[in-house]
Amino acid sequence: MKKLLFFAMMICTAATAFAQASRQDIFKGEVELTFLGLDFTQAKFIGEAAQWKDAGEVTNNAMKEKYIPAWNDMFVSSNEQKNFKIADATNRTEVSYAIDVVEKVNNAISKKEFFSTSMDDYPRLDETKISALVKKYSFAGNKGIGLIFFVEGMRKGEEKGDPSYATVWVTFVDMSSKTVLLTKRVQGKAGGFGFRNFWAGAWKNVIKEMKNDWSDWRKEK
Repeated sequence: MKKLLFFAMMICTAATAFAQASRQDIFKGEVELTFLGLDFTQAKFIGEAAQWKDAGEVTNNAMKEKYIPAWNDMFVSSNEQKNFKIADATNRTEVSYAIDVVEKVNNAISKKEFFSTSMDDYPRLDETKISALVKKYSFAGNKGIGLIFFVEGMRKGEEKGDPSYATVWVTFVDMSSKTVLLTKRVQGKAGGFGFRNFWAGAWKNVIKEMKNDWSDWRKEK
């Protein structure tokens, strides 16, 4: 009898471990969450990028090789992580990180033109498109709930008083099934000294907006 009970418990434990995460699990602070990074595969920069003394001419190659890795590194850097509090925004004491998952996707970007001067080129993502992107992901053996920031676009204000902002699809996924559990379009105002930090301000404000709206997201069906 004891052996039967033991095996029954093991089966239940295994079933729980491999069960697909649900939308409700996102809002349970005790459920582990893994932040996977900023995905720039769909991103477009609208406006003039060479307006920062430290940046000079920002080329497509510089975006891919320099700035995109730098913005992702901010989330895991011991010196800068405190400015990007994913745990606070998702009502957790801590989160895990697997930035290498998104790094692989960003590194595969080839011959992409990041820059435009027309808002007609600003990407128009939606839930269906986000789901299709997630289905193509390799989560490198990670399980449970993952969080990806799909960067839709970055817009530089043309004159004083014209806001600069980035738009991000904040996307929670069940990594085992590659299923989108929740995705929300969030806008973050940019600001800071230098090209790198100016747009880091947008990521910081996206997280701030997440934290402010967390209760409302939880109430939605």
